[in-house]
Amino acid sequence: MTTTSDPIELFLPEPAPREVKYTLISVDDHVVEPPHTFEGRLPAKFADVAPRIVETEAGHQVWSFDGQTFTQVGMNAVAGRRPDTVKLEPFRFDQMRPGCFDIEARIRDMDVNGMWASLNFPSQISGFSGRFFYNASDPELGQACIAAWNDWIYEEWKTPYPDRIIACGIAFLADPQVAAAEIRRNAARGFTAVSLPERPHMVGLPPIFDRAHWDPIIEACDETETVICLHVGSSGVEARPAGAPTLQLGATLFGQLSLGACAEWLWSGYGLHYPTLKIAMSEGGIGWVAMLLDRLDNIVDRSGYGLGWDVRPADVLKRNFWFCTLDDPSTIETRHRIGVENIMVECDYPHGDGTWPDTQLVIEKYWGHIPANELRAMCSQNAAALYRHPLPALVLPR
Repeated sequence: MTTTSDPIELFLPEPAPREVKYTLISVDDHVVEPPHTFEGRLPAKFADVAPRIVETEAGHQVWSFDGQTFTQVGMNAVAGRRPDTVKLEPFRFDQMRPGCFDIEARIRDMDVNGMWASLNFPSQISGFSGRFFYNASDPELGQACIAAWNDWIYEEWKTPYPDRIIACGIAFLADPQVAAAEIRRNAARGFTAVSLPERPHMVGLPPIFDRAHWDPIIEACDETETVICLHVGSSGVEARPAGAPTLQLGATLFGQLSLGACAEWLWSGYGLHYPTLKIAMSEGGIGWVAMLLDRLDNIVDRSGYGLGWDVRPADVLKRNFWFCTLDDPSTIETRHRIGVENIMVECDYPHGDGTWPDTQLVIEKYWGHIPANELRAMCSQNAAALYRHPLPALVLPR
């Protein structure tokens, strides 16, 4: 069978391991589910309808599930690719680095990058929060797929490398009781995070303000200390004007999407009513956070639009929310307004925005002037505390 291009021509030379100057935990990376993800993990009655990789006449590998075909098997999995090839989405597994879908190769890529630990979100067949499963036409099949995905990430990624992988699960969010049970099942075996859609009403779920639906899910997260991860794009993007350059505009406005979602989750009141609830905004950067804090103070102290809580909204934001950044070279200077303790690092492997294999160099270039104690906090200690994850004996920089 011929493939769309020769894999050898797609990739840059293998990078040498980078010098480790900072202990890094990335709280936003991604896995690409391999073809065997669901094999042996679904009830026998679903054998014929399980998600599966099929080959097209053009030589592409695509996921087939629930009457749909997902053509971008390696959506945006372009780490290590030559820059002139990234316009082509990977259509086959041999057009991606093995670290996208194989744990042994991922650990090697983490070592090259000087990355101590990594939290990974799902990819195409699931959607960042499992939405293709909790929106499945057969709810029982959708539940089974979510349980199988969680079993796969636990068995093949977390279990072999418990100190290197932070387990983030998904849940069947169409049924609050089922979702809560899955969150508790995962927490009992070491998952410390769950990926929820940042704007649920955009993906066929009740809005976050529907307490009857969301209370059981939030209660399960709070009870188990499971961090709610809200990844930008897990609910898609807002409609664009006709003729707009969709890719460019969407990528530019990622921070705006995160701002809107964060404001909605804040005003849902869940952080107010659950003081220990933990919510992490993923891949939205930090450039908007200080502005949001200022605005929250303004609508309490000046206009009065933000009155009504017995805790200031800005204080709830700083108590219950965390934020991650690739670098934010200009707005990292707002870190004290945000709270150094609320900022974490992301690598975003293997996506186009990602800093692999040079995350160490990126941090040094843009953050090298920051005091060592603040660097330790933002690069690894905050994430380790939030996700209850071990750190190495020596945390850099010293």
